[in-house]
Amino acid sequence: MKKNKLPKDTPIGVIGAGTMGRGIAQVAATHGHPVTVIDVSEAARQSAQESLQKILARQVEKGRMPHEESVAILQRIRFSDDFTTLRDCGMLIEAVVEELAVKHRVFQQVENVVSADCLLATNTSSLSVTAIAATCEKPGRVIGTHFFNPAPLMPLVEIVSALQTSSEVVTSTRRLMDSWGKTTVLAKDTPGFIVNRVARPFYGEALRILEENIADVATIDWAVKEIGGFRMGPFELMDLIGNDVNLKVTETVFEAFFYDPRFKPSFTQKRMVEAGLLGRKTGCGYYDYREGAITPEPTRNRKLGEEIFFRILVMLINEAADAVFMNIATVEDVDLAMTRGVNYPRGLLRWADDIGPEKVLKKLVELQEEYGEDRYRPNPLLKRMVREGRRFYG
Repeated sequence: MKKNKLPKDTPIGVIGAGTMGRGIAQVAATHGHPVTVIDVSEAARQSAQESLQKILARQVEKGRMPHEESVAILQRIRFSDDFTTLRDCGMLIEAVVEELAVKHRVFQQVENVVSADCLLATNTSSLSVTAIAATCEKPGRVIGTHFFNPAPLMPLVEIVSALQTSSEVVTSTRRLMDSWGKTTVLAKDTPGFIVNRVARPFYGEALRILEENIADVATIDWAVKEIGGFRMGPFELMDLIGNDVNLKVTETVFEAFFYDPRFKPSFTQKRMVEAGLLGRKTGCGYYDYREGAITPEPTRNRKLGEEIFFRILVMLINEAADAVFMNIATVEDVDLAMTRGVNYPRGLLRWADDIGPEKVLKKLVELQEEYGEDRYRPNPLLKRMVREGRRFYG
């Protein structure tokens, strides 16, 4: 890179016209960039164009932007299946299917077209940025920019350096994302980065509590919302995401961490997927979303609810502590990622300080002693902090 700042009018290329691609294109165009969206499927390009028109029309109807601005945004976005139209772009963001071989082909095609100074970014949420960069002639300009869905609304972008990524590319990328009004955090290139890694116990421990018959789905969700202040319970959220998608992410993280027991998938979720009970998109998951269905009532037992939520919370804190211990991200970036990326009511490590790390550690030790599983092993950083009387925020 010749300079650390991309001009406001830098042309941006987006590869993939799916939900994430069109969302990223909207963000870039809203902030004044001419954008070229590439997709080999004419149907995908047409669908993306129609979707953007509807989204911006709704913004105008609700008084969130003038009609002229919506027209200008749409005029800045063009769709094509021709990679040569990307030759003037200062940055390309790939948002295609999560398959390494596909991403390799995309980056090889792109490198044959763009200038030597063009930044190459991937929106991958689960693959190694280092592995993606390895196929490029100039891997130092490859970086991860993990947006969250929907990209125009969710503020967080995880910026992930491959082993090969130059510091100048990190600086340029972060400045660009910041100029788009995004909240940026830096993450090491490890499975799940920050959010998808730290969030695993939110689902996994809830499923374990269900499997042990400690409480039913409605009661666990009630406890997490009522006691914890979360907007959605884990089962509501899995149904919204799709149980197949959530299981796939868990399996990917489990395999990528060499089958660490902390990330072990649930048989319950696997059976739900096998039964086709994928959640809202199929009309039935942990809850029944069909017309006339009755939503089950939780057992509103405060003591039980507190026990359920505290068990889930200490597992989340333990994973957040591990992200810091393994130098994945700073304390501040871990908390920022969880509050801005998945709307947690509080930063997990700030929460740990308020509860007291000694109480968190005590619960984890109790769980590990009772179950004898590595799933519950306390993180060394947590143990050292308790031993030394320290807090995450000094």
